[in-house]
Amino acid sequence: MSILLVVFTKQLAHILHAPSEAYVQTCEYILVCGIGTIFIGLYNLLGAIFRGIGDSKTPLLTVAIACIVNIVGDLLFVAVLGLGAMGAALATILAQAISVIVSILIIIKKPLPFTFKKEYICFNRRLLMQELRLGTPIALQEFLVGVSFMVIQTVVNSIDVTASAGVGVAEKVCAFIMLVPSAFSQAMSAFVAQNIGAGYKNRALKALKCGVITSLCIAAFIGSFTFFKGNILANIFTKDVEVIEQAFQYLRAYAIDTFLTAILFCYIGYYNGCGNTLFVMVQGMVGAFCIRVPVVFLMSNLTNTTLFHIGLATPISSIVQIALCIIFMLYTVHVEKKKGIQ
Repeated sequence: MSILLVVFTKQLAHILHAPSEAYVQTCEYILVCGIGTIFIGLYNLLGAIFRGIGDSKTPLLTVAIACIVNIVGDLLFVAVLGLGAMGAALATILAQAISVIVSILIIIKKPLPFTFKKEYICFNRRLLMQELRLGTPIALQEFLVGVSFMVIQTVVNSIDVTASAGVGVAEKVCAFIMLVPSAFSQAMSAFVAQNIGAGYKNRALKALKCGVITSLCIAAFIGSFTFFKGNILANIFTKDVEVIEQAFQYLRAYAIDTFLTAILFCYIGYYNGCGNTLFVMVQGMVGAFCIRVPVVFLMSNLTNTTLFHIGLATPISSIVQIALCIIFMLYTVHVEKKKGIQ
């Protein structure tokens, strides 16, 4: 991934329809993030390992450190040194690199529930095939969902630089908003997998219900505030009035999706924990390419369209994905009952 991003930086910026005013900065951002892809991979991998052994506090600590380093890095590289987009990318990669180092130091010093030896660092065909069987659909789904959001960015980039900047600011805010449902999804995956493995499926189902209810309660506050006062959040990242207004329009659509992802992400975490990763991939692809992308193109061609209309593609796709998750749940319950009768 690093090689591809570094070699094809300009081509990717061109595909994304980066505005001419921001073309150079876009290339710089892609280049730096491309070089630091290894840290992004390790950052997520180590966090998943800790959650897998029932330790959610260590990933929280490393994420907190990464956030602080990222903020300090932004202030240093962007505000003080004036490196612009490249500075923002450097701050992000530096934050994740330090988080990786901290995680490794914790692994060295912290007692683990298993003995780790250097001989274990090898290829185990059975384990590798099992990981690929479970992990490939998830990876492909995440990749394709990412592509669908790149399509949204490409469409917005074609409008003008203000709209492009507005979505850029809104995505920064959305990254924080989506931390909550994302955290629930990751926690749900680990918790459900542990209970399914121990034979406690009813406990896993209870976790799904509790997760949805708790996540919705948090979404009620975050979503409402974003819908009515999203301009305050956008103001944190820019002082340009026009950019703030564009970001606010996009955020109002995302605020609606906050309520939906509270449900959807818990279901995705549950199905990942159950090992139904192929279904997760299918519902993600349906939402991304059968709903989100077509709706974006439809909205962008309407007269007097705004970023709110374009942003509605995301909650609309979430509604369809939730429906698919519920249908799949009913189907699996029916199949299990039928097998029980037989």
